[in-house]
Formats: sequence, C-alpha cells, structure tokens
Amino acid sequence: MLLTRATHLHCRVEFQGPLRIGPGFHLDIADNGTLIVGPGVDFRHGFKCEISGSGRVVIGEGTIFTSHCLIQCSTSIEIGRRCTFGQSALIYDGTHRFEDLDRHWLDQGYDFQPIKIGDAVGVSDKCTIHADIGDRAMIASHSVVTRPIPAYCVAAGAPARVVRYFGPPDQRPAGLRPRQRDQAASERVDGPSGP
Repeated sequence: MLLTRATHLHCRVEFQGPLRIGPGFHLDIADNGTLIVGPGVDFRHGFKCEISGSGRVVIGEGTIFTSHCLIQCSTSIEIGRRCTFGQSALIYDGTHRFEDLDRHWLDQGYDFQPIKIGDAVGVSDKCTIHADIGDRAMIASHSVVTRPIPAYCVAAGAPARVVRYFGPPDQRPAGLRPRQRDQAASERVDGPSGP
C-alpha cells in the first residue's frame, strides 16, 4: 500500500482500513484521478485499475476481486459494500464513438456514463459491466451488462437481461412477471389469486 501511494503523489489514493493486495496489482492514474478503497477489500491476483483525467473510483468495504479484474474509469465508478467480481470481470464507463464514416474510429472520441454498482452484488466470471447494477443483483458468467439491472434480479446473456427476480414482492420491477414456479409457491402460501 505504501508503494502504491508513493508512486501516485499527483492524485488521491485512499485506503480506509486494512485490505489485501495480491500479486500483480496495478494502478494507473496518469492525471488527478481518485481511488478510494474501503476496509477489508480483497484484490486477489492481477487486479488492474486505470483512471483517466479526473475520474473517480470508489470501492466499498469487504468487496472481493478474484483474478484479473479490470476497471477503466474516466468519470465515476462506485462499487458498493461486499460485492464479488469473478475472474476477468471488466467494468468501464466509456465507449468509442465510431459512426462518422469520414474519420477513423480512434479519432472520434468517447461517450461516457458514470456507473453505480449497489451493495452485495455478485458478478460471475468473464462479465463486462457498462451500466448500473442494483443491490443484491446477480450477474451470470459471460454476461454483458449494457443497461441497468434492478436490485434483487438475476441477469444473464449478451446483452444481459433479467431472467429472475428474488426480492421483496413490493419491490418487483414494473413489467417483470413472476415465474410460474414463484407464482405457484405464492398461491400455496396465500391461496389462489383471482376467482
């Protein structure tokens, strides 16, 4: 931790308590960006964080990054408490523009959107995250999150879509119907709905 802080005197790097930095940890903040890490965070193996400009990354208490996770930030990426990210997960807040046919795509700049990941989120291996994820949501392996995933949802696919809701009934996202198995269990407890 001391070496990380010593090599980043031009920016803000704040470790708020004891944490684990595994082999291959790499932090690249070229400008005046910010990294704030809560206590108990576990960077296991090959974690890499690239912060450009005045980008800001905040990682909540007790979050775990398994192997070779990558964060790329130019605006803001906030990760809640006690999240887990599987092997080779990627979190980024910008995409290349490419639709101007008169210019090479590398010369067209980027579109950015801040990312917020709630508390207790589980992101499986080889996932790409480019949108918000609500509290306690679970993201299946190899998924690509390009639009917000509500709290208490399981999402899968590329692009990821919600395949299941497991949270409180009164917080079910509008338009997301209960699965037949969930509806049958509810009827056994509450009695049938309707005439």
